[in-house]
Amino acid sequence: MHNKHAGHDPEAFRRQFWIVLLLTVPVVVWSAEVQMWLGYTAPTFVGSEWIPALLGTVVFAYGGRVFLIGARTELSGRLPGMMTLISLAIVVAFAASWAATLGVFAVDVWWELATLITVMSLGHWLEMRSIMQAQGALSALAELLPDSAERVTDGQVETVPLRDLRLGDIVLVRPGTRVPADGEVSDGTADVDESMISGESRPVTKEPGDKVVAGTVAAGGSLRVQVTAVGEQTALSGIMRLVAEAQASQSRAQILADRAAALLFFVALASGVVTLAVWIAIGRPEDALIRTATVLVIACPHALGLAIPLVVAISTTLGARNGLLVKDRLALERAKDLQVIIFDKTGTLTRGEPVLAATAAATGHDEGEMLALAAAVEADSEHPLARAIVRGAEQRGISAASATAFESLPGRGARATVDGRQVHVGGPRLLADLGAAIPPDLAARTDGWNEEGQTVLYLFDEKEVIGAVAVEDEIRPESVAAVQRLHKMGLRVAMITGDAQAVADSVARRIGIDEVAAQVLPADKADAVKRFQSGGVRVAMVGDGVNDAPALAQADVGIAIGAGTDVAVESAGIVLVRNDPRDVAAAIDLSRATYRKMIQNLVWATGYNVIAIPVAAGVLAPWGLILPMSIGALVMSISTIVVAANAQLLRRLRLRSDDVADRLTPEPRPA
Repeated sequence: MHNKHAGHDPEAFRRQFWIVLLLTVPVVVWSAEVQMWLGYTAPTFVGSEWIPALLGTVVFAYGGRVFLIGARTELSGRLPGMMTLISLAIVVAFAASWAATLGVFAVDVWWELATLITVMSLGHWLEMRSIMQAQGALSALAELLPDSAERVTDGQVETVPLRDLRLGDIVLVRPGTRVPADGEVSDGTADVDESMISGESRPVTKEPGDKVVAGTVAAGGSLRVQVTAVGEQTALSGIMRLVAEAQASQSRAQILADRAAALLFFVALASGVVTLAVWIAIGRPEDALIRTATVLVIACPHALGLAIPLVVAISTTLGARNGLLVKDRLALERAKDLQVIIFDKTGTLTRGEPVLAATAAATGHDEGEMLALAAAVEADSEHPLARAIVRGAEQRGISAASATAFESLPGRGARATVDGRQVHVGGPRLLADLGAAIPPDLAARTDGWNEEGQTVLYLFDEKEVIGAVAVEDEIRPESVAAVQRLHKMGLRVAMITGDAQAVADSVARRIGIDEVAAQVLPADKADAVKRFQSGGVRVAMVGDGVNDAPALAQADVGIAIGAGTDVAVESAGIVLVRNDPRDVAAAIDLSRATYRKMIQNLVWATGYNVIAIPVAAGVLAPWGLILPMSIGALVMSISTIVVAANAQLLRRLRLRSDDVADRLTPEPRPA
C-alpha cells in the first residue's frame, strides 16, 4: 500500500463518488457544449445558466479537496504523481471555466471539470477498495489464547485472567482446552495438538518434564503445567513479532500509473510553459492563454486515473468468481514475476487429518477381523488416529464389533473388552509396556511403513500382536496436478513442513516436489523463505496455519488456504477460497493477464497525451489545425471509454483448466 494512501477510507471515497456524480449530471445536462454536440436544449428557468458554474464549483470544492491535499503532500515530498497531475488539471479547468463564464474565453469546460473529478473519485474509490488489506493478523494470533486460566493454589483450582499468571504458577489444562502459557508439565499425561506452532500433523504426547506452548490444545488427558513464560516471552508472542516485522519490511513499490502520472505532470507543465512563451513571442497573448489552458486541461488524466484501478477491480472480481480472494493489490501484481512456489505440507498439500493408509494381519489371523477388532476398541475414542481407524473400517465395509470397558491410555493408545477378550491398540510405547514382540512377517510390513513416515499402531489380543495399521495425513487429490501445472509454467516447487524428514520425503516424492525442508520451526520457516529470496529470487509461500504466518508475510506473495486459521488468511495477500492448490497457478495466470491489461491501458492513456498535448499546444497551427479545448476534452473522455472497454476484456480470461492433468491423483501406495 502506498504511504500517501495511509488512512484513506474506501467508504469515504464511495460516498464522495456518488455525491459528485449526482452533482455532475446537471452540470453536463445544462452545459452549452454538450447541448450543441447532442442536439438538445435543456430546460430553461431563472438562473439555469448558472447551474454548471455553481454546481461545478461545489464539485471542485468538495470532490477536488482530497486531490489538492494529496498534491500538497506529493509536492512537499518532491514526488509529484497522480494527485499532482489531477490537481493541476482541475485547478486549470476551474480557472478556465470561471474565465469563460465571466466572458474571458469563448468556451467553458465546467462539464469537463465535473466529470474529471467524478471519474477520479471513482478510480480512487476502486483503488482504495482493492489495496486496503485487512490488518487483523496479530489480532487473530491473540485470539488463540484463552481468556482465562485455571490456576492451582494449595490444592484449590481458581479461574484467573491470563494477565494474573506469574512465573512458577501451576495451571490445570483440561482435555480439549488450550494451554494458557508456555510451561513445563509437572503432572499428568496427554496428547497435545501442536500443529499451530510446529506444523507437525500428529499429536505429541506430553508427560512430566516435557515443555508445552501457549495456544496448543490438550486431548486425551489433562495436564498440570508450571508456567515458565508469560506475555511477551511466550512462543506465540514471538510468532506475533515475526509477523509484524515481516509485514513492516514488505516493499511498498509505486504502481506504474504513479510513475506515468509523474512523468506526465512534468511533460504537461513543460508543455504549458513552452506553449505560453511561444504564443506570446509571436505576438498573440490571448491565444497564448487559451492554448496553455487547453494543453493543461487535455493533460487531465481521465484514462490514466482508471487505467490501473479498473483493471484491478475487474481482476479481483474475476478472481473471487474462480476461488481467489485478492486482499493485496501489490501481491497480485508481484505474482507474475514469481520463480519459486513454497507449499506448507499439512493442510495445504495434505488435508491435515489422518486417514487409514494400510492394514496387515499376522500369520494365522484374518485382516478384516483384525481391523474390526481395532475399530471396536477405538469406536468410543475421540483421538484423531482412532477416528481414522473407525472411518477406514467403515469405508472398507467392515463392521466394528461391540466393545465394553473402554479405557484411554494417554500417550500409548487405548484398550477395551471385545467378546470377552481384552484388546489393545497402540504404538511402540504400548508395545514396550506389554512386553510383546512383533511377528517377523508383520515386522517386514511395518518397517516399510515406518520408513515412509507413517504412524504405525499395533493390535494386541491380550498380549499377542495380531496385526497392525498405518495411518497418515491424506494427500489432497489436486496436489499432483497443482505441482505439474506450476512446473509447466516454468516454476520451481518446494515444500516446508514441521513433520519428520521421512514423512516429508514420502509426500514430496509422490507429489513431485523439487525441494524439501522438514522439521522446520516457525522462525525457521521465515528464514527459509529469506534464503530462497537471496539473490533476488521471487518467492510465494502457500500455507494455512499459524506457524505459516511469518513466512506468508515474509514472502514476496503470501497465499493462504481459505479454510485455514484466521491469522494465515490475514497475513496473506491472496486467499485460495476453495482449498484447492491448483488455484496457485490460477492466481499467477490472473496476475500475468492483469499486468498485460495494465500495460495496454497505460500505453493508451499516456499515448493519447503524447499526441494530443503537442496538437493542443498548436504545433499544427501553421497548417490551420487548431484543437479547441472542448474537442480535446471530449476526445480525452473517449479515451477513458476505450480504457474501460479494454479492461472489461479481462473478464474473458479462463482461470481453471479441465484437462486430464487436473484430474490426476497421487500414485497409490502399496498396502
